[in-house]
Amino acid sequence: MASTASSPILLTRGDALLLVDIQNDFLPGGSLAVPGGDEIIPVVNRCIKRFMARRLPVFATRDCHPEGHCSFKESGGPWPVHCVTGTFGFEFPGDLRLPDDAVVICKADSPDRDAYSGFDGTDLEKRLRKRGVRRLFVAGLATDYCVLSTVTDALKLGFQAVLLRDGVRAVDIHEGDGDRAVEKMAGSGALSAVSRDLS
Repeated sequence: MASTASSPILLTRGDALLLVDIQNDFLPGGSLAVPGGDEIIPVVNRCIKRFMARRLPVFATRDCHPEGHCSFKESGGPWPVHCVTGTFGFEFPGDLRLPDDAVVICKADSPDRDAYSGFDGTDLEKRLRKRGVRRLFVAGLATDYCVLSTVTDALKLGFQAVLLRDGVRAVDIHEGDGDRAVEKMAGSGALSAVSRDLS
């Protein structure tokens, strides 16, 4: 069981919301749909509203794959073609209420290099440091891949990380992968909370 943050959690200067890969291809109907992926959008929107109300930054990562990316099955990778830059599947869903000043981080945009973590090959760390961010509240897709890798890297870099449990969903290729990912994050020092804990 993940360590649970005290409730409620007062959002304060130094906090940021980090949304991981909430893109059409990872939602129902997409080429790499995460089961129940669309269920997190109302949760995430409530979190965005709380962070905006406190004038705290919102960051959003997304896969920005070129055609023929190394992660695609056609190129010898494990996944179907997904999140190709410029396609509908690459876009954020229309009902995701990202603020106009959200910082969007593009990852895995080199054809021969994959990246699950939002920190891998990006300037996310630099941007967070510039904004004075110390604690990240993380939601998105998928728990057992990009969320896990992003939270793990955040902790390694010295950020505090709070996983928003109701704001993530897992691929669960093997039953229990999502639960095991949550345990790994907790073992690395992540706290666990739900959106209603935020105030």
